[in-house]
Order: sequence, then C-alpha cells, then structure tokens
Amino acid sequence: MARRGGGLFSVATLLASFFGAAMIAAAFAYFNYKFSEYKFIDFGEWVFYTQNEIFDPASERYIVLFFSSKSPDTVTQIKNAKSSYPIIAVDYYQQRIASNAKVTFLRCGTNTMLKFIQRFNIYKSPSVFIIKKSKEKLYKQDSMIRELDTLQKLSTKIKEL
Repeated sequence: MARRGGGLFSVATLLASFFGAAMIAAAFAYFNYKFSEYKFIDFGEWVFYTQNEIFDPASERYIVLFFSSKSPDTVTQIKNAKSSYPIIAVDYYQQRIASNAKVTFLRCGTNTMLKFIQRFNIYKSPSVFIIKKSKEKLYKQDSMIRELDTLQKLSTKIKEL
C-alpha cells in the first residue's frame, strides 16, 4: 500500500509553528508588560522649575508627590512631612512655592504636566511614589504609586513605599 505524501508530518509542522509563534508572542507580551510596569522620567527632556530656576536633580532617590496647592493647609503639611529621601512636590496648579531643605516644590509647562500625569497614570491628588537615578538625568519609578486620602497620612505612606 502506498503512503500518503507527508500528511501527518505537515499537520505536526503546522501545529509546532503555531505553538512556537504563540509562545514567542506570549513572552513578548509578558516582558512588554513588566517593562512598562515602572516608568521613567527624564529631567533632561522634561523641564521642571523651582521658584526661580530650572530643577536639576542631584540626589540618588526622590519621593515624588503630586498634589493640589488649592487644598487647605497643603503646603505646611508637605513641608512638615518626615522622609528619609528628599521630596519633590509637583503642584497641579503650578503655584510658585518656596522650597526648604527637605522639600523642593516644582512647576512646569502644561505639556510637561500632561505628559507627567499620563506617564505615571495619576488619577487622584495627592499621589506619591519614589524615583531612583538610572543615568545622569534619567530616573526610574522605584515604587508603586500610592494615592492618599489626605496629606495627614503622607509621612506614614512614605514609610510604606
């Protein structure tokens, strides 16, 4: 009896190719998800301002706080927060606020603010997270973003980061 020409072999090849492609797609999706889990901020690309000058990061780590200066007693609570790292506080309303030794208040242009909010998926104010120096002016998100109900919980949330 004559055998059919490679019928079973072609089905096996087809299945192997399908499963190989599926595994490659799954690996790509997984690593793409893991890479996008923590975001980067490039202070060379995005310009933030202190009260009178351009912000130039010097510390290895920062606590980033996104807040609204229109909430009552906000600035005082931020300035009195206890933290092991310096705090950079980005104001949604872009007010010029004097910094102190522990806290640097930042403001930026509208486009930079929108990119910042979108990049870090900030949906609520105040929100807080840690960034860690990766390269000269490139910082990587080093903690999950925590949303705060009030700034009175800021010092305790910082410890949890």
